[in-house]
Amino acid sequence: MAAMTPTVREAAPEDGKEPSPPAPPASPVRPRPRVWRGVVLGLGGAYFLIPLIASFVFTVHTPGQGISFEAYTALLSADGFTESLLLSLGLAAATIALALLLAVPALVAVRIGAPRLRPVVEVMCMLPLVVPPIALVTGISTVLRWGPDHLSRTPLYQTFLAVQNESFPLVLVLAYTVMALPFVYRSLDAGLRAVDVPTLVEAARNCGANWPYVMFRVILPNLRSSLAGAAFLTLALVLGEFTIASLLGFQPFAVWIVSISGAHAKMSVAVSLLSLVITWLLLLLLSRAGTAPTGTPGTPRSARTSRTSPKES
Repeated sequence: MAAMTPTVREAAPEDGKEPSPPAPPASPVRPRPRVWRGVVLGLGGAYFLIPLIASFVFTVHTPGQGISFEAYTALLSADGFTESLLLSLGLAAATIALALLLAVPALVAVRIGAPRLRPVVEVMCMLPLVVPPIALVTGISTVLRWGPDHLSRTPLYQTFLAVQNESFPLVLVLAYTVMALPFVYRSLDAGLRAVDVPTLVEAARNCGANWPYVMFRVILPNLRSSLAGAAFLTLALVLGEFTIASLLGFQPFAVWIVSISGAHAKMSVAVSLLSLVITWLLLLLLSRAGTAPTGTPGTPRSARTSRTSPKES
């Protein structure tokens, strides 16, 4: 019956009128080219790349003599280049370790046991943004001058001398840690907000895990990207900091670059470009470490924890 029923198209035209032709198919709507996005990206790229290209041309081109890479080949033999670079990298590593060692347990403890203290911790970590570096270094230098005069007959006298050791000044690590706390706090706080820390801790504790196991095998793997972001920002801060190190009389990489700028202008610009490249490579390594394809953090570990007791592993 259905096959014998005529369709609308097969129906005979009424009153001898011809059927109207079918409407043409609608053409697909093409998205408009995002011109403004390209313009903004192009302007942003030009804003950053043109000064770098101009600086590179300045270091390799000499009017009347042509192109020469002497400014770059002389870096390895420059006095103080290797020492200052290694000092800055060591200070950055120590600052990252100390900042994370202070911030991670405190924020996890506040997240689990005392959520009402979060505003207090946030204000304390944000205070370095209010205090300018020049005021911070003035207070540090005042304490360092006051200490040996009043504590010369106490064991703390040797402590004041040790933190000012020129080979590795611990006072810079302490100052950089204070300056990096706002960035470390923001990165870790965002990571902790994205993870249900109380549920993970309760599940791990119910399976018999002790607190070190919970911290290193349950919480920290879920904060991998946040830890990498905190290390990322701290490394950039330490490698580019000049005020505190210069006023305290130490010579990390940033201070060394300024010290040679008067006598070797091309070399100082070449070192600045090289420091940018080194910083970008280190930050790229940190970002790759934070997004390493090691599986979904927390899921396989929780599954193993539910199948096998941590005490048995």
